[in-house]
This record gives sequence, structure tokens and C-alpha cells, in this order.
Amino acid sequence: MSLQEYNTSSEDVSAAKKQISHVERPDSLEFVESAGFDEKRTKALLRRLDWHLVPFLALLYLLSFLDRSNIGNARLAGLEEDLGMKGLDYNVALAVFFPWYVLAEVPSNLMMKRTSPSKWLCTIMVAWGVCMTLMGLVTSYGGLLAARMALGIAEGGLFPGVTFYITLWYRRHECGLRMAIFFSAATLAGAFGGLLARGITEMHGVGGKPGWAWIFILEGLVTLVVAVIAYWAINDYPATAKFLSPVEKVEVERRLKEDRTSLADEYDIKYFFDAVKDWKIYVHMIITIGIFTPLYSISLFLPTIVKNMGYTNEKSQLMTVPPYVAACICTIGAGYLADRQKKRGIYMICCCIVAIVGFVMLISNHKPHIQYAGVFFAACGVYPNVPMGVAWNGNNIGGSTKRAVGIAMHVGFGNLGGVLAAFSYRSTDAPRYFTGHGLLICTLTMSCCFSIFMRYYLKKENARRDQLMAAQGYTLESYTEEMKEAEREKGDNATFFRYTI
Repeated sequence: MSLQEYNTSSEDVSAAKKQISHVERPDSLEFVESAGFDEKRTKALLRRLDWHLVPFLALLYLLSFLDRSNIGNARLAGLEEDLGMKGLDYNVALAVFFPWYVLAEVPSNLMMKRTSPSKWLCTIMVAWGVCMTLMGLVTSYGGLLAARMALGIAEGGLFPGVTFYITLWYRRHECGLRMAIFFSAATLAGAFGGLLARGITEMHGVGGKPGWAWIFILEGLVTLVVAVIAYWAINDYPATAKFLSPVEKVEVERRLKEDRTSLADEYDIKYFFDAVKDWKIYVHMIITIGIFTPLYSISLFLPTIVKNMGYTNEKSQLMTVPPYVAACICTIGAGYLADRQKKRGIYMICCCIVAIVGFVMLISNHKPHIQYAGVFFAACGVYPNVPMGVAWNGNNIGGSTKRAVGIAMHVGFGNLGGVLAAFSYRSTDAPRYFTGHGLLICTLTMSCCFSIFMRYYLKKENARRDQLMAAQGYTLESYTEEMKEAEREKGDNATFFRYTI
């Protein structure tokens, strides 16, 4: 990966550039031997990256998902009664978050690329922490709507920003597991949110505030504290990472350049339009909205769904924890296996089927224990597909600017599923929620079908490019750096680019 995109004039970066400029070829045997990066040392380098990057990124997303979905816990703590909400008011309060969230995503990724990850992610964290805290001070339904819309704008850049950020450090088939671990924080947010809400609601009356208000206030204040730490905790790029030695910085860059096959990484507006014109990204957007709709339905309504199985408010909060723990394990496990096999599509398809089975159990049976088991299947099928889908799309977009825009388009459109999710489980449909369960079965079936199509197309396209190369007397191994350089601006349309199926 080129270092031209880094907006910094530090001496470290200049030194790193000089080092990298002396590497004639990323797969140079002389370079690898001189650096001493055999398989054992490479694994140690990856572990070093993992420990310094992934845990803190997961913490950021845990806070983000906790802050956007804690309204479901606040509902059980008396939010609707205190603000005089009735009918579809609660559903509208959920829905207004998502259009603003989506609008912020593409501009946010472009801003992060033009500034730096530490500055931009810290800025949006402060913004959403303030919004979350102030949400605990609202006294009217209109105030709640305004706070939810502001929260959507503030949080919009985190998920696409971090997923793009991960691609700046890891090879394509190393990103899936890291994205899965990062996104698994969403499942922990669901589990932790239920436990936390159960405890915080005991503060009802403290300072004259109801329990639901304290859920918003305390979780918002925690976000603000972490935002301050984030500025120093986030390393912007490999060339400026304080935890890497000069040799390690060069090795990270070499591995990325080798994996990304010398494609253009500099910022240029033409790559923005390349993303907008790529039909494959739009197919992934359709797949994603079919997955994000049940994702948000579960995160926003799971306490309500469990309560309508016949349990009390307090027990419902606690019973939401085990399905999220199971989903966390499945998310990380699926990400690990997909990276190991360097395949994504088949896992997307299988996870969709598992989730469909879960919602069929919910819609077809009235027994609480069968329905509760269905919740496990649904969560374990839906949650792994979110990072899997982002990794699949990101793997198949060539060039960092196009990839940044493509990921933001992917995640942005998917998050419109939150609008559908906001109205999927209406109070009038309780306690069985046939309409909601049926809607999610349909969206997951749609995603499954398009995933099958994309896997078939990408496999066929890879075979076509292999044949085209063979007809010219070349293979991927014999394609020279000079030939790759000539096609560097073609992105994933370059002859030597191969899709992840």
C-alpha cells in the first residue's frame, strides 16, 4: 500500500517512506530474508497488531451499539409512560435515527481519509457521547426525536470508518476475523446492555430522574471518557504506529502491497465515481439490507419479544443475555473459519439459513421454550453475517479510495434496514408478532438468494480471467510488477485481480 495517502509530515513517516522506496519488489526474496520475517515472525507481528488495534476498536463499537440500542431497555423502564408516547410513537423514535446515520457514512469515510483516523474517530465519539448524555435530559417526545436524529448523525461514521481502517493494516483474508471480533462487540452490547440496564434502573428517583434517563446519561458519560482516551490510543497508520519498529512498519507495508497487487491507493475523486458505478457493490447493498433489518429488529425489540413470551420486565432483561453470548461465539467462529478457508459466500448462505430457521420457530410455535430457542438460532445466524458481508465486499473492491466509498455505501444502505426494523414489531401485533417474524424471514431469504448469485458470478469471473491470462501466456505468478503497475488504476477490474468467493 502506498504511503502517499498519509497526511502527515512526521520524521517517522519520511524515514519509513525512504525504507519502503528501497524495496524493489514486495515479494523480493532479498528483502524478506534481510528482514527475517519467516512464518513464525509474521504470526508474531500479526499478534502484535491484533493486541494493539482490535480490542480498543471493539470497545468503541460496543459503546456505539450500546448507545443506539439502549432505548429498547429504556422502554421497559418506563420511557413511553413518562414521555406520553402512544401508538407508533416508539417505532418512529427508533426510525428517525437511521436516515441521518446513513447520510453521514460516505462523507465520514472521506473525511477520515483526508484527516486521520485518531482525530476523526475521536471527534465523532465526542459528538455521540454528548448526544447520548443529553438524551437522558429530555422531557418530551419531541426532544427524544431530536436527540435520536442527532445521535444518528454522530454515530454514522464509526462502523464504516473502522472497517475501512482495518483494511489499512491487514491483508484481505486477514480482515474477516478482525472485523468479526470488532463486530462481536455488538453482541456483547446486547448482553451487557441488558445486565447494565437492570442495575441502572434501580437508580430511579436519584436526582429526580427516572431510571431510563440514567441509562442514557451514564452510558453517554462513559463514551465521553473513552473518546478522550481514543485520541492517544488509536494509531493512524502502520508508518506512524508507535508500537512497531521501523523494520516491522516496512513489513506491514510490504505485505499489504503484495496482497493488494499494487493497486492505486492515493485519493482521487475518480475512484469515488468508480465505486458509484460498480453494480457489484449494489448487489452487496441489497444483501446487507436483508441482514441489517433482522439485526436491528433483534437489538431493538428482543427485550419486548421475550417479555411477550410471558416473562416479567426484570426477567426479560436478563433472558436477553444468553442469546447474545451465543451469537458472539458464532460471529468470531465464522470469521475465523472464513479467513482460514479464504471464502465468504458459503458462510453468508449458511448463516442466512440458520437465521431463517430461528424465525420460523418463532412464527410457527406458541410454546415459550421453543420460541426462546428460536431466538438463539436467529441471533446466531444474523450477527455473523454483518462482519462477513462487509469483509466480503471489502475484499472484492480494488484501491483504497474506492474501497472506502464502497464500504460506506454498503453499510449505509444496509442501515436503512433499521427503518424497516423500527416498524417490524408493532404493539398491535403482540404477543406473537407474526408480521415482524414474517418480514424478517423474507429479507433473509432475499439475502440468501443474492449471496448464492454473487458467489456463482464471482467464481465464474475468476475463471474467465484465468483463461484470459492463459491465452496470453501468463499466470498470476508470472505477471510482473511492471505489468501490474500499468493496470494500477483499474482497481478490481485489473486482469490480475481475483475475487473472494
